[in-house]
Parts: sequence; structure tokens; C-alpha cells
Amino acid sequence: MSYKSILVHVDQSRHAAQRIRIAAELARAQQAHLIGSAVSGISSFITMEGAAYVAAQMDGFRDRALAALENFDKIANSVGVPSCEKRFVDDDAEGGLALQARYADLVVVSQADLDDADDSFLTDLPEYVMLNAPRPVLIIPSAGEFKHVGKNALIAWDGSMESTRAITAALPLLRQADNVTVVIFNSDKRLGTHGEQPGADIALYLARHGVKVEVAQEQTPLDIGNALLSLAADKGSDLLVMGGYGHTRFREVLLGGVTLTILKTMTLPVLMAH
Repeated sequence: MSYKSILVHVDQSRHAAQRIRIAAELARAQQAHLIGSAVSGISSFITMEGAAYVAAQMDGFRDRALAALENFDKIANSVGVPSCEKRFVDDDAEGGLALQARYADLVVVSQADLDDADDSFLTDLPEYVMLNAPRPVLIIPSAGEFKHVGKNALIAWDGSMESTRAITAALPLLRQADNVTVVIFNSDKRLGTHGEQPGADIALYLARHGVKVEVAQEQTPLDIGNALLSLAADKGSDLLVMGGYGHTRFREVLLGGVTLTILKTMTLPVLMAH
């Protein structure tokens, strides 16, 4: 199993270059097709009252998207991606990416950055795509530089369907990792979930897929989101794999506590699946 198609969000935010580079390096390592998707930002749910304004601004929106795609092309070529394409989509970022994600193996986006004028309106992009597309989403933090992703991976395992899907979706990255740690927090509080030896079954599953893995059982009085980030810092992890919890009500995003903590305060790239 490997990724054959990787979709990356392309815009003119200050985080775009790092996001595109990471996606391109993953595509090169996986020998995958890389799709750079830039959107107009115009929702398909636009009202009639807004139609005149949109018509007047459309050329500007399109020019910005096309300029962003040219930057994507330069980065992808410099990394040496074997196959890539530029794609302009006339939709808002959340809906457009969620729709395209159905036809990719992995989606790469950035954490929302309220201090970036080009990014500040995308406050729930990672959450929306993660909850509305049946594909894993790799989220790059808005702060920090990440030279590589996935050499030292940390997996948050709680026995849930969401974390199972995340682990399965991350297998192409985990097989190439130098170190993989599966962590279970407070396993005694989830009786009937982990079996006689917490972590043993998922470790065996990963080993059968060629993943070099170790299991860590941790007790913590902290909330699990902060405990995960603390452990990731202690281990020098460059990837966190975890389930994403929540649901949507029309276009409103409602998240679980651990998911919300990680998305708001992440310090390393996070691969989530719902």
C-alpha cells in the first residue's frame, strides 16, 4: 500500500510554501501524483444578493489563484515530483477541498492562522475537510519549520474506530519511519477496549505491515490533548497520528475535546482521520 494521489491546498498565505514542499516531498517519496488545488473562495451557496459583487471581483480572485498555482509548480518541480497537476476550482476552500479529497489518498492543509490576512477566513478548513471527506488529512502547523515529516512518528491509540482509520491511513508513512511509538493514556479507564495487554494487538497489526513499533503506556492527570503534545516534544516526534472526533451540522463544525486541543495548539504535523 502506498499513496498514489496527494492533494494539497494552494493559496498565497505565508504558510503555502512549506505546505506545498512537504506535500511534494511526500509525493516524491511515494511516487505519487501531486495535485495542487487553488480555489476562487466563492461558495457554491452564494446568495443572489452577492452575485453582483462576485462578478465584479472574480477576475481578481482568479488571478490570485493562478499566481498561487505558479508557485506550486515551481516548488513541485524543484523537489522533483514525478507527476503533478495544477487545478483551479471555483468554490470555497472548505467545500472544494472536501469534494476533491474523495479522489485522493491524502490531503495536505495548514492549521488556520488568524494573524495571516490571506488565511484568517479559513478558520475551520482542516476540521471541515477532515469531517466531510472520507480521507486522511495531514495538517501542518502555522508556526514552526518542519524539514521532514514522519521519521519519528507518535500514534495516539484509544481503540476507537477513528484512531483505527487514522493508523490504517498512515501506513505508507509509518512503514518508512525510523521510529514509531504507540501511546495509550490511562488505559485502566477504558476497560474492555485494550485487552489484557494494552497496545499489544495494534502493535502486532503494525508489525505485520512492516512497521517498527514500540508501545508506551502512560498515566496522566492532564487532558489528553496536552499530554500528547508534551510527549511528542519529549520524543522529538515529527508526526502525530490520531483519530479526529466530531461532526457537522450543515456547515458548522463541532469537535471533541482532544481534537480541538490538538488543532488549536499543535506543535508538529498531525495526520487525522475521522
